[in-house]
Amino acid sequence: MKFISWNVNGIRACAGKGFMDYFNEADADIFCIQESKMQEGQLKLDMPGYHQYWYSADKKGYSGTAVFTKKEPISVEKGMGIDIHDHEGRLIMLDMGSYYFITVYVPNAQTELKRLDYRMQWEDDFRDYVCELKKIKPVIICGDMNVAHQEIDLKNPDSNHMNPGFSDEERGKMTELLESGFVDSFRYKYPDAVDEYSWWSYRMKARERNVGWRIDYFLVSEDAKDKIVDSKIHQEVFGSDHCPVELVIEL
Repeated sequence: MKFISWNVNGIRACAGKGFMDYFNEADADIFCIQESKMQEGQLKLDMPGYHQYWYSADKKGYSGTAVFTKKEPISVEKGMGIDIHDHEGRLIMLDMGSYYFITVYVPNAQTELKRLDYRMQWEDDFRDYVCELKKIKPVIICGDMNVAHQEIDLKNPDSNHMNPGFSDEERGKMTELLESGFVDSFRYKYPDAVDEYSWWSYRMKARERNVGWRIDYFLVSEDAKDKIVDSKIHQEVFGSDHCPVELVIEL
C-alpha cells in the first residue's frame, strides 16, 4: 500500500500550482494534506475513486486537514474528543479495518515559544490517544509534526537550538512518542541519510540551497515496522513550502 502526506500550506493556492497533477501521478491508496487553510466546500477537488474527508478549523483560513482514500473506512473520527484541541481541524483518524490511519497537523510552538505550554499539553494528550488505539491494532500516523527530532533532521541545528520546532521540550516529546511504541519510518529505513528535508523557509532561497528541516513524518506502531517497504521524501515536488512524504507498507 502507498500512502502520501503533504502540508500544502493552503490547498487553494497549491491547487493552482499543480496539486492535482501530483495527486493523480502519485496514485496513492491514501493521500493526506495538512494546513488546508479553508472551510469545507470552498474548493471542490475532482477525485474519482476517492472518498474525501475534510476537517476545518473554526477560524477561517487557518490550519485544517483532509484525507482522500480509495477504500472507504469503517469509521472516521475528527479530533481527539478533547475540546481544547478540537477547534483547529488538526487530526483525522480512519478505522481501516486491519489498522488505524491518522493524519495530524501538530500545533506550532510559535515565535519565542509562546505556545509551548499548549504544545506540551497537545503532545501528552496525542500520545495517550494513539497509545490507546495501538492496544487494539496497528497504527499509522502521518503529517506535519512541527519538530525536527535529531540534529541530522535540519541543516543548522546549532543556530536553531530552542527555536520553534527544535526546542529541547518538543524534541523530548517526540522521543517520548517513539519510546511509547512507534517507529519513525524514514529513519528506520535510512538511519544515516543527510540533507533529507521536507520543509524550507521561503526566505533567503532556503529551498534552492536545501537549507531545510525534516518535520513531516510517517510513524508506524512497533507491531507493523517489519512491514515497512520504503519511506520517501519527495523534494522534487513543488507547490508548497513543504514537500510530500511517502510510506510504502505491506498491510
